[in-house]
Amino acid sequence: MSPTIHLAQEPEADDLLGRSPLAALVGMLLDQQVPMEWAFSGPYTIARRMGRDDLDAGEIASYDPDAFAGLLKEKPAVHRYPGSMAKRVQTLCQFLVDEYGGEAEAVWRDAASGDELLTRLKALPGFGEQKAKIFLALLGKQYDVRPTGWRAAAGAYGEQGSYRSAADITGPESLAKVRAHKQEMKRAAKSAKNG
Repeated sequence: MSPTIHLAQEPEADDLLGRSPLAALVGMLLDQQVPMEWAFSGPYTIARRMGRDDLDAGEIASYDPDAFAGLLKEKPAVHRYPGSMAKRVQTLCQFLVDEYGGEAEAVWRDAASGDELLTRLKALPGFGEQKAKIFLALLGKQYDVRPTGWRAAAGAYGEQGSYRSAADITGPESLAKVRAHKQEMKRAAKSAKNG
């Protein structure tokens, strides 16, 4: 059974995130320099513009790059930087095709430990340390993917009852708490820089 996801705050987009491991990965990839809901509604927008009800890594990887960028640039754009994000999405999908037979879920399906899963996530194109830890926490908290030691491997993002990232968003109230936390982190960083 698919988990109930509320990252996009839009029923059709959240439904896709709940049933499509690739959509979840692409949403996480898009989650930078735009509001989270915008990023996580991106996979649904891409699928719709491709005339599909799901995403397929092989199809995206082999899509004409200019045409794929055009899909992301259509109004409303999928991202603030649709051209560069189109390349990143295609690069991620090509990696999944090459390393995991095009199956996003294979990245975590047989991971023996949280550390192993974190290593696999960090190897994904476009996933640095922080993004990998957030996605690991998201898998554990909302997708019931919990290899031994997953919370420790996710660091602070894995903490129960925290409101730090996309991993903690289960509705509008938790989204507001995550936003408040991010604003506080920005204020603290700015204060430290100016202090």
